[in-house]
Amino acid sequence: MLGLTELCIRKPVAAWMLLLAVVGIGAVAVSRIGVSLFPDVDRPSLSINTNLPGAAPEVIERNIVQPMEQALAQAEGVVSISSECRRGSARLTVDLSMSRDVDDALQDIQNRLSSIARNLPRDMDPVQIRKSNPEDDELMWIGLSGTFSPQLLSDTALYVVGDRIQAVSGVGEISLRGVAARNLRIWLDAERLAAADLTASEVAAAVGRNHIELPAGQVSSGTREIGVRVFGEAANVAAFRELVVANRNGRAVRLDDVALVEDGFEDQRRLFRIDGVPGVGIGVRKQRGANAVQVAAEVTARVDQLRGELPAGMGITVLTDNSTFISDSVHEMWRELITAVILTALVCWLFLGSLVAAFNVLLAIPMSLLGTIAVLQALGMTLNTFTMLGLALAIGLVVDDAIMVQENIQRHREMGRTAIAAARRGTREIFGAALAATAAVIAIFSPVLFMSGEIGRYFLQFGLALSIAVALSLVEAVTLAPARLAYLYGDHSSERGNWFGRVVDAAFAGLGRVYAVILGWSLRWPWLTLAVTALICSAGWFAALNLRNELLPPQDSGRLGMRFQTPVGSDFDESARVMTRVEAVIAAEPAIRQSMTVLFNNTSGFCTLDLKPKRERPAMQVVMDRLRTAVLAVPGVASASIDDGAPQLIKSSGAGGQRRTVEVVFRGGNDWEELARSASAFRTALAADKERFRNVGMDYRPGQPEIQIIPDRDRASDLGVSMQDIATTLNSMIGSVRVGTIDLGGRQQDIRMRLRADQRATPEDLGRILVRARGGKLVPLSAVVKIEERPVPMSLFRRDRERVITVRADNGPALDEAQALTEALALVPELPKGIRATTGSDAAALANTMRSLGVAFIFGVIASYLVLAAQYNALSHPVVILAILPMAVAGGTAALWLAGASLSAFSGIGVLLLMGIAKKNSILLVDFARQRQLDDPTTTPAAAMLQAGAARLRPILMTSLATLMAAVPIALGTGPGSETRAPMAVAVLGGVALSTALSLVAVPACYQIAERFTGWLRRLFLRPTSEAAASPGRQDEGAK
Repeated sequence: MLGLTELCIRKPVAAWMLLLAVVGIGAVAVSRIGVSLFPDVDRPSLSINTNLPGAAPEVIERNIVQPMEQALAQAEGVVSISSECRRGSARLTVDLSMSRDVDDALQDIQNRLSSIARNLPRDMDPVQIRKSNPEDDELMWIGLSGTFSPQLLSDTALYVVGDRIQAVSGVGEISLRGVAARNLRIWLDAERLAAADLTASEVAAAVGRNHIELPAGQVSSGTREIGVRVFGEAANVAAFRELVVANRNGRAVRLDDVALVEDGFEDQRRLFRIDGVPGVGIGVRKQRGANAVQVAAEVTARVDQLRGELPAGMGITVLTDNSTFISDSVHEMWRELITAVILTALVCWLFLGSLVAAFNVLLAIPMSLLGTIAVLQALGMTLNTFTMLGLALAIGLVVDDAIMVQENIQRHREMGRTAIAAARRGTREIFGAALAATAAVIAIFSPVLFMSGEIGRYFLQFGLALSIAVALSLVEAVTLAPARLAYLYGDHSSERGNWFGRVVDAAFAGLGRVYAVILGWSLRWPWLTLAVTALICSAGWFAALNLRNELLPPQDSGRLGMRFQTPVGSDFDESARVMTRVEAVIAAEPAIRQSMTVLFNNTSGFCTLDLKPKRERPAMQVVMDRLRTAVLAVPGVASASIDDGAPQLIKSSGAGGQRRTVEVVFRGGNDWEELARSASAFRTALAADKERFRNVGMDYRPGQPEIQIIPDRDRASDLGVSMQDIATTLNSMIGSVRVGTIDLGGRQQDIRMRLRADQRATPEDLGRILVRARGGKLVPLSAVVKIEERPVPMSLFRRDRERVITVRADNGPALDEAQALTEALALVPELPKGIRATTGSDAAALANTMRSLGVAFIFGVIASYLVLAAQYNALSHPVVILAILPMAVAGGTAALWLAGASLSAFSGIGVLLLMGIAKKNSILLVDFARQRQLDDPTTTPAAAMLQAGAARLRPILMTSLATLMAAVPIALGTGPGSETRAPMAVAVLGGVALSTALSLVAVPACYQIAERFTGWLRRLFLRPTSEAAASPGRQDEGAK
């Protein structure tokens, strides 16, 4: 690389052209690179969904879930399988190892499920398998509302708004909520069926035979071939009513004789409202890699265009727009980045005493940052929370190398060398230190490549962005910067020749004299210096033990998510009335700007609440507490939980995908009721401790009434009624069975058949349903079955092929996540034999992240030692350099504690970054002292370190202050997403400040002790070592 330095000095125009080329390419990349909140990273899990309409949870478990689990358990890379069995549906989540390619795993699982398809129920809907990726979540929701029929609202959403939105560039899938799908409904009349001597299954079969269109082939006539088509399908509703379903005594029995046929809708199982008004929600997902902000802007423009084309009175509005949070977060980070540049420029000007000199240093910023963006864009990455954070924190680092080079070149000019000679000599002299410092920063992030868990994949992009920027800054500092310095000032000008520069020089001369006295004392008493340093750092180490632990800090995203449940057994209409009362509470909350409410099934609802701007409302936690109390007081609400509505970085196993800090899973045992009692007792204990635990809930909800049909097999055999006859008749009468499709208005609609509602309201009504017996006789169902009503669980949950019950809760303000989990486990009651309680996946994510950070710290230190040992061909000097790390960590943790922040994934990475930054000061001192001893073997370690302190004080203070100024805007940020970024910057501020102050005396003391120790070893073994070759010179007993 020094050869490139020489080339740039000889051809300065080429150096300027290289700078302009990199900046130009970076500027183009900025305009083209995608913008998103999170990196495009596939989570190591797959979700599998399927439906079997009307099937009980036990049937779903036995006939669908268990065969699937059996097939998937041995698939490569599968870590665990979780499943939920609800009435009519099944959902499986397959967690994969981090090393398993998600696309390969998806293909493998598809093949395995296809191989067992013949063993699954024939009436089961096709299996849907999806990858989990934050990029696949809905970017925005559009609401359509008005005093119109459900049919018109649904058709408009499906065929007008949905089609127009999906045509927008960058839009991927469209999802709908609240749509009333049109169906042709056949409402059977039990009395008229009996009068016509028909059963429901016979009607269904007749419809299938008489409403069908199959290809008939073709005929040849002379030279022509003519297609033949049989119009067997009814062309409209009126024709469908006239279908013949039977012939009795020479008279045709038509469908209209035994049923009411109408153009209607599917059974309502979901309800969607916008601010309490019925409507339809349209969810918009963007394509992978598309610019989220740009896509949302184009969709919003399309919505504005559609507003003038819809029927009068029909409203369309953007309900939620995650791109607002994304763009606000990115804009906030750009603001922080620009502020950091300005503060860094101010530091450079103050320390260098020259605008020209400061400008030369600052040219490293566009070269490094824009070059990094170009590389990220070439790698297919986006500007997101992690890459932008890496760029912002890199500002203080990318100028370090340029500062070191410029200061050293200036020192040689003051020694009388010409500008070109000073550029050559100064760059060559400082290159080793600059290379070591850059390599040390990059090395500290190498363990991030091996961090386990989802969070490690995200921080990989942070480390990559920062490492690329730092590497480019080294290239700029040792090639382009010397070329500029060699010709920018000329041989007869002085960078510090103006009055301001002279003032700065005088101030540093005075500071240098004071520092020389302090440094001499520390070198005279090195052990005492280290003891005082350890005493100062002990406060920071103690603070580390008292930091709150949490996976991710909470965010005020301006949005809340609230889930509420009605009592088990509530019907849909009653739950809809409860939802109306909940909406009234929401409307009365002054902090809420807009609400979107969905009733998912008979007992569960979810509300997305957009809050007013921060300046117009209290803190989000205050709003959450106030709203939770009000909703729980609503008659008919059995439970309610509220979470911050920030986009989820890590997908949780909690309800609605929201994280729960306490998750305890009860499993094992042979008695399901005993397992339920144990879990219920634990839930009661948590709920009673309202100070420490909030949002306590349990996924086991017993008491759902179920009518169970128990065949009398002997009686059924006597009458000639088969089990299949019983099952198909019941399914046709009460299961809303699909019996075909019909083309109405150019659109295919399902045909569904069901008994009239007033004839299937009670168990007695079911007993009067008729089935065909031997000899063609019709007998009531009560003659061959026993009908009982019993309570059953609403859902069954399984994990790793056994039933489980999970209790979840959030920690109160007095506990952090780790403490809350420990305190909760202490409340687990004594469990019966065979039953065990384990922590859930959310708790495991916290433990895994903290463990991964610990491993990253250890391997980061090891990697740094290996790099430094190789660089300096020495074993002791890397130890001296790395001695700064405990001081940096102490400062970082103390700052976190004073700021009231927690030790989370973000602040932990901040501490890891700090370990890379802090080593630069040590490297500057050790490298200079080592070089002096190599140049003059008679120089003592103390004398060499005194010279290093005098020569390196200014660049150390300047680079450290530049790093601090770059972190200040991030630490003080209050905009969107600042809750996650600020702790990282706070750790950097505290660590750099303390480590800089202590390194100026502690590192020289360590160097003194290390040199004495290596000298003792040489004398002990009476032979030179590679260490001696690297650090020649006699050892001194103290400072001279």
